[in-house]
Amino acid sequence: MEFKNIILEKEGKVAIVTINRPKALNALNSETLRELDAAINDVSEDKEIFALIVTGTGKAFVAGADIAEMKDLNTIEGRDFSLLGNRVFRKLENMEKPVIAAINGFALGGGCELSMACDIRIASSKAKFGQPEVGLGIIPGFGGTQRLSRLVGEGMAKELIFSGKIIDAQEALRIGLVNKVVEPEQLIEEVKTLAKTITAQAPIAVKLCKVAIAKGMQCDIDTGISYEAEVFGLCFSTLDQKEGMTAFIEKRDKTFRNR
Repeated sequence: MEFKNIILEKEGKVAIVTINRPKALNALNSETLRELDAAINDVSEDKEIFALIVTGTGKAFVAGADIAEMKDLNTIEGRDFSLLGNRVFRKLENMEKPVIAAINGFALGGGCELSMACDIRIASSKAKFGQPEVGLGIIPGFGGTQRLSRLVGEGMAKELIFSGKIIDAQEALRIGLVNKVVEPEQLIEEVKTLAKTITAQAPIAVKLCKVAIAKGMQCDIDTGISYEAEVFGLCFSTLDQKEGMTAFIEKRDKTFRNR
């Protein structure tokens, strides 16, 4: 697929998807969401890629869903637009490979929701976050009412969503919405370094960690622990487990082969 609104790059074991609609502050229209969907499929199927970075061009990560496209939607069209965004974000969230958001600027509405569908969020000190949809007469429609409370707690999520207020990167860090805040000029290298650290680990083990965490967040702890034990046992069927432990005992560098 030829991309008009995003850029897909690959550097070694890491892929980078950049939302590239700077004149619209990278707002998500239907076309951009479908391109993002195609890029996720590409990265998911690429056996040489083990982590994905998502970022934006210019002064915005993603400033929101495209209001110009949404303005005249009817009830059915509005629901379908929400379902499209949620399907794409859920695919991103559920992909086996770790996803890191490099939040370079405005992450509002759909942009905040996109960042929350990623596994890890690293923000520029200039980043701004919020779910300002109530000021437009709508609610967050790409998972914001669901993921925000899971990340920052129900009370804080309600405060942010009900008020529509915008917070800065340090406040986002304080409430647990982002993992780390760095200076703008350091952002991409910081995220690439983290991605390379992750891709140096056993890929199957990382994948299974992601699955176990996701499952555990949706069930009681006893069920989660039981699932963890099953997945832990599964690791012992991999060559990477043999290599990792043998290399540790032999005090040598390890070479994982994703098997």
